[in-house]
This record gives sequence, structure tokens and C-alpha cells, in this order.
Amino acid sequence: MRLGVHLGYWGAARPAGALETILEAERLGYDSVWTAEAYGSDAFTPLAWWGSRTSRIRLGTAIAQLSARAPTATAMAALTLDHLSDGRFTLGLGVSGPQVVEGWYGQPYARPLARTREYVDVVRQVLRREAPVTSPGPAYALPLGGGTGLGRALLPTVHPLRADLPVHLAAEGPKNIALAAELADGWLPLFSSPRFDAEHRALLAEGFARRDRRLLPAEAFEVSATVPVVVDDDVERAADRVRPFVALYLGGMGAPGANFHRAAVERLGWVDQCVEIAGLWAEGRREEAAAAVPTSLVQDIALVGPEEALRDRLAAWEETAVTSILVQGDRRALRTMAELVL
Repeated sequence: MRLGVHLGYWGAARPAGALETILEAERLGYDSVWTAEAYGSDAFTPLAWWGSRTSRIRLGTAIAQLSARAPTATAMAALTLDHLSDGRFTLGLGVSGPQVVEGWYGQPYARPLARTREYVDVVRQVLRREAPVTSPGPAYALPLGGGTGLGRALLPTVHPLRADLPVHLAAEGPKNIALAAELADGWLPLFSSPRFDAEHRALLAEGFARRDRRLLPAEAFEVSATVPVVVDDDVERAADRVRPFVALYLGGMGAPGANFHRAAVERLGWVDQCVEIAGLWAEGRREEAAAAVPTSLVQDIALVGPEEALRDRLAAWEETAVTSILVQGDRRALRTMAELVL
């Protein structure tokens, strides 16, 4: 088991102490650091800015949203950051949801699996630099049909440092998880639980059966799970620090009827609880929504409580397909996890 630190995306302003957290993680022996984007801060700029102060730790986006950039633009950012970091970059991608894709980017959300397949293909073409980049579409046609008629297929002017720069996919639904195993070098799950490991392994196996032979073998596939971590002798107090995060994602991070985070937690068996939490959130009763998140739900998808409790729970995680735990937590959580795992 490896460890990473997940910084997420910014709130109203840049997060205090982020650089110090990254430097501490590198000192402690963490393998990776990851940034995210929603509809505020972007994923690449903070990673480049803070990552320039590091020398060993891997740098990843978890996630960069497909609709935020053309696939060639994402590939350009990836190959640039890989050069600047001397081959330490991992490109984590995700489709987001219709609320953001249509409301923020003004892009259509239709056929997300097919769009992901097209997108990853274009990114891989840029990184391999074997021939001018082409794509039949329909989502990402290159060169564009119509228009001036002057567009032509191009090679990237910069030679990518690594043709096999790792591409990971965020996925919560069953079909997306299988797609990650088919197309990508890794899977970035959110709201995962050791209880569901058999189901996750079956979905990954389904994708591995269709895997492109040019990719690394299935044995090298990475599963990097984002896990909130709070170290506190009082379990309830520790869970209180995670409840608002869970309530936000179940109630506020997705349109009604298209909240993939809620669907993932419901698949873990928390259907009635999700209905209650989302209902309270929709009514604007956010504190009550957070209070309605059961401690047992928090313990299912997070590591909370005294060090001994974390050690016991880690034993279950170590039996799963997860290869890295991406810690969301303060520096005490980072240090405790380093002591327990590294």
C-alpha cells in the first residue's frame, strides 16, 4: 500500500499551508500529491506551482475535467508538466456531471462513456507522437470538418518525455469503472469501501478483458482511493469533521437525479440515509443534512477515530484492490498514516 495526499480544489480562496503539507508529505515518504477542480480553481496551476518545490513525490490531477479543455489542450498541459517535473506527472481525468458540464462549460453532456473513450484516444495519440493526431469524432473531430477547410492533422511540436505517461480515470458507476480498467493506467475512486471490494474487482476484470495490449499489464494497474482521515480519540468528534463533506457531495454536488456521488454511496447500501440527507440539503437545511450522516457511514468510507481504530480499519483496506490511499486530512493525519503504513 502506498500513500498520497489529496488537496482537492480551493474553497473561497487559496488554501492555507498547502505547500507545507506537500513538503511534509514528501519528507514522510508519501508517493503522490493530487489536486482537483470543480468550477473555481483549476487542477494544473496549483500542482505546477507547489510541485516546483518538490523533488521526488509524484504529481497528479484528481481530477481534471474533460469538458474544461479540448483533449489536445489537456495533453499539452500533461506533457509540459511531465517535462517540468522530470517524469513525475500523472494525468487524472473525469467527466464531472451535467450540472457543471452544461452549466459552467456550456458543453453537451451526452454519451459520457463514448466521449471519454474518444478523449483518452486523442490524449494517447499526442503523448505517443507516432503520427499526426486525428479523430473521427463525433465529440472531438480532428481535423474539424467544415469550417474554413484549412485545418490539418498535426504532431505536437514538443516531444513528450514519456509516451506512456500514466492516464487515470475517476469513475463511480459500474460501466465507468470497467472503462477505466479497459482504457487507463489507473482508477481514482471516491466514496469507496472495503466491503465492496469483490464487486469492484469484478468490474475491473471486465475492463481488463478488453484492455489494449499497448497499455501496461493489468498487474501494473493502480487504484488510488481518496479517503478522508481524521485522528481523534473521540470517534464522534472525528466523524463530525467528515459529515459536512459527505452531506455536500450527497446533496449538493450534482443535479437531482444525476448525482453520481450519491449513487455510489447508495450502491454501498446507504439508500435511505442518502434520501434523507439529500432532502435536507435541498431544503437549505445544511447543518441538519450533515448531522444526519450516520457515524457508521463515515466509518465505511473514511478513516476516523484514535490511532488504534485506524490501524484496525487499514487492515481491511490492505486486502482490497486499492494500491494507494489518497489522504484527505490535516498534518496529524498525514503523520499518523505514515507511521501506520510506511
